[in-house]
Amino acid sequence: MNRLFALIACAIVLCCATAAFADSIPDPTIIIKDPVCTGSCTQVGTNFSFGVPSSGTGTLFFQNASHTNWFTLRLTETGVPASAITCIQNVFVNCSVGTLSNGKTFIFLSGLGNGLPGITTGEFFSITFGCNKGTCPPWPGGLDFNGIANLKSATVPEPATMALFLTGIGGILMRRRRLVRS
Repeated sequence: MNRLFALIACAIVLCCATAAFADSIPDPTIIIKDPVCTGSCTQVGTNFSFGVPSSGTGTLFFQNASHTNWFTLRLTETGVPASAITCIQNVFVNCSVGTLSNGKTFIFLSGLGNGLPGITTGEFFSITFGCNKGTCPPWPGGLDFNGIANLKSATVPEPATMALFLTGIGGILMRRRRLVRS
């Protein structure tokens, strides 16, 4: 029994050490912010493309020239897997990274509130390839990105709201069923 306990304890320690090591490798970071543009800023519409600087690091400056507010922004690329990307931003509430069914990696910025209005018409924003702190591996130079902005706010009910709604409908149906039986 003691050997089994010792073996399980060693396996747990080994798994934890492996997980800690795997997370210690720095990821290439994409940083999306809304700075003041002092140099040249590229005006973009709701669909736009851009490339990573040839060095693999650097900042690109853009201006929302679509004459509409952006409630979400999706960036897609092929070249860096989603598991290797860290997203930092101060424009939207959420930033998620994942893989589409066609194998492309997406970076999806969404959510308004907490003083974050999305990217409003005429607003400047920057996309930085590099690290927020310390050092990290550079992005592949010249990697192409596509950006698609959504002009409509997607309001999705919370799961708890849907559960309450379905519970209420179920209660109404059960009550009706009892009335029909009696």
